Amino acid sequence: MSELSGKVQTVLGLVDPEQLGCTMTHEHLSMTFECCYFPPPPGDEAVEENPFQMKHMHWLRQNPYSCRENLLLQQEISAIKEELLAYKKVGGGTIVENTTTGLNRDLTTLKQLAKDTGVHIIGGAGYYVDNTHTETTRSMSVEQLTDIITSEVLNGADGTDIRCGVIGEIGTCWPITESEKKMLRATAHAQAQLGCPVIIHPGRNSAAPAEVIRILQEAGGDISKTVMSHLDRTIFDESELLEFAKLGSYLEYDLFGTEMLNYPYNLNVDMPSDSQRVKALAFLMKEGYEDKIVVAHDIHTKNRLTKYGGHGYTHILKNIVPKML
Repeated sequence: MSELSGKVQTVLGLVDPEQLGCTMTHEHLSMTFECCYFPPPPGDEAVEENPFQMKHMHWLRQNPYSCRENLLLQQEISAIKEELLAYKKVGGGTIVENTTTGLNRDLTTLKQLAKDTGVHIIGGAGYYVDNTHTETTRSMSVEQLTDIITSEVLNGADGTDIRCGVIGEIGTCWPITESEKKMLRATAHAQAQLGCPVIIHPGRNSAAPAEVIRILQEAGGDISKTVMSHLDRTIFDESELLEFAKLGSYLEYDLFGTEMLNYPYNLNVDMPSDSQRVKALAFLMKEGYEDKIVVAHDIHTKNRLTKYGGHGYTHILKNIVPKML
């Protein structure tokens, strides 16, 4: 692995870390999210059929997963290209693209976007949550899954020679299913061979992140090179957050721009505002975790693009950084 050591593997090849610039560690540029469709509230079916009107924009922000068309981000590549050019203009350098098997990963499109915009794009290896696993995937051994993940980094993925640069986002639910546990063990084994970062999508329960870390550690994973995503919708109690932070993973607050009253996947979760996210980061910094924090937007639906009145990929650099300062 000596030729990869100390380098960042983008869809266009290896670069030095110093070339990355400002980096969003959890975004999507081309994917589908149909696996997580949630039926609209009773009486709103007609809105779902014709959602992209000005009068429906607020509804779409509150119910982004209740419109099938909104979940087809891969239809918006032209708009994504313009978004990336805007991101670069305000100081953005790199996007870590977390689309894995199960979310319609398209590395060829990512490579073209990188060429067209000059933004570094890092592809993700591995598999998403259980309900996107095929029967073939479920039947594989840990060793077989390890070989696939490793090959996606060393040789290329999805029948291309385009290599992934991270493992993830590796998806888990709560409780973690047997297929997901097997995937986590394969992830740890692949990471032990490769030395590359791992990015985790934890289940929507405050106990989920620590349980994922336990499984990874027992399988030989490197927690110091592991990113725990979506903490802003997962751990809210400060003492619990500090206990988790002690485990040593990177702490990712990656839903900047997402504010909704009712989070359909777990109604017990009160989605924080961006101001609350900033306060959480300030708390973590005060406790000494500044170097373990990463941030992003996790854009994965159409309504969050500026084309449809959303915040786009520039939101953190244009709006959140001044608030942080």
